[in-house]
Amino acid sequence: MKISFAEPKQPSRGLAVFLVGGDGALGAHAKAIDKATEGAVKRAIDAANFTGKKGESVSVLAPHGRENLNIVIVGTGAAQDLDTIRAQEVGAAIYKAVAATSAKSATVMVEAARGAKVRGAGLAAALAGGARLRCYRYDKYLTKRDGGGSAPDRLQFMVKGAAAARRAYNDFEPVADGVDFARDLVSEPSNVKSPKWMATQCRKLTKLGVKVEVLGEAQMKKLGMNALLAVGQGSVRESQLVVMRWNGGGKDAKTVSLIGKGVTFDTGGISIKPSGGMEDMIWDMGGAGTVIGAMHAIAGRKAKANVIGVVGLVENMPDGNAQRPGDIVTSMSGQTIEVINTDAEGRLVLADAFWFTQKKYKPDVMIDFATLTGAIMVALGREYAGLYASDDSLAERIVASGNAVGEKIWRMPLDEAYDKQINTPRADMKNVGPRWAGSITAAQFLKRFTNDVPWAHLDIAGVAWSDKELPVMAKGASGFAVRAMDQFVRDYYEG
Repeated sequence: MKISFAEPKQPSRGLAVFLVGGDGALGAHAKAIDKATEGAVKRAIDAANFTGKKGESVSVLAPHGRENLNIVIVGTGAAQDLDTIRAQEVGAAIYKAVAATSAKSATVMVEAARGAKVRGAGLAAALAGGARLRCYRYDKYLTKRDGGGSAPDRLQFMVKGAAAARRAYNDFEPVADGVDFARDLVSEPSNVKSPKWMATQCRKLTKLGVKVEVLGEAQMKKLGMNALLAVGQGSVRESQLVVMRWNGGGKDAKTVSLIGKGVTFDTGGISIKPSGGMEDMIWDMGGAGTVIGAMHAIAGRKAKANVIGVVGLVENMPDGNAQRPGDIVTSMSGQTIEVINTDAEGRLVLADAFWFTQKKYKPDVMIDFATLTGAIMVALGREYAGLYASDDSLAERIVASGNAVGEKIWRMPLDEAYDKQINTPRADMKNVGPRWAGSITAAQFLKRFTNDVPWAHLDIAGVAWSDKELPVMAKGASGFAVRAMDQFVRDYYEG
């Protein structure tokens, strides 16, 4: 969708969108239109019992005095609540309201009531950002699009200070591109989405200046990455490890490493999952999607930071060559792992990816993302990602970054008592603990491969995919944490 900005003038044709706050008061431009149409706007608002709450909308079609103009009124909610995040949600509502009219384009008159936390150019950019996030749709395999509605392909935001609004939006647009890229990857069906296909998608980042290196199974075998390789040995599709490097901060800048679980389809292996809902496992590579999308965003806006993205890409299938419950594998770290459950495979992938990243790149901080456990959904539902961290300051920064962009993250505990639950007499550790606290024992497993590097783990199993519409996104893949990680790098690691 094309988004543009212009200095305000009264619209006379097409579709125009006006904003009304929770107090119901019309802005100057809306008042002028209401006067020109002999009160049609005010009458429509009263007839619809429109209250101006966030996302509420009402249409006025070809009113007398402006017969070539259709009007949509969209509520912003209370002025004191209108910050950047709320404005993005209003922008998403604008996109939906315009789509409902089947118009292909619209002009948005940007006005906010007195007391709003964001106004003028900043408000226009935030509205545009929300519309941009909401316009995403994954329809590449639809041969017929009947009933899908008419998606607008152009929105123009009229605001005093249009040039400043355009600059602010231009800084956000690469982030939205990264979110969309992650959503595309997560949405792709697994008959297409093999580890090698994923690696090919990573190579597309070279156009943005990212250096991409792909390791195949032979290279990983030489490095001793037997935990990762064990997960994929039941699949005919070769496992891959992809390294993406963005060096925008110079040789003396600290290095952030983002590491993602990329199980392109997870049957559970020999510990096979129930068939009901197994189709959802196309998005078990959501952690890798987050990392790739974040690298796309960071490189796309030319961030002045050094960031390394590492994703372990495997397919977990049952086969005569698949790993078995009771197998013992030796990880790249040299630590041995008894595989109790082959469906607890993501942590095996991450264990070797952690060790490889530390050994080769010596990062200052490691953050991993994984659709790791169903247990985190038992704890937090599908509203928050679970955060585990070895460093309090790192945890606080990640939560703050999430809050800044409207992505909810909740810190969970790590404790030696949980760590003891993955001890086993047959190896250095086992890959699952007892029934309870499954997300915590999974995090304790990962922690054993972090050494003294400040580390955080985000279990995004509940938020990588949404079965309901989100405030700024349609249902489906969410690209969760792409925006949070861009904000994290922006706030704490850019020079």
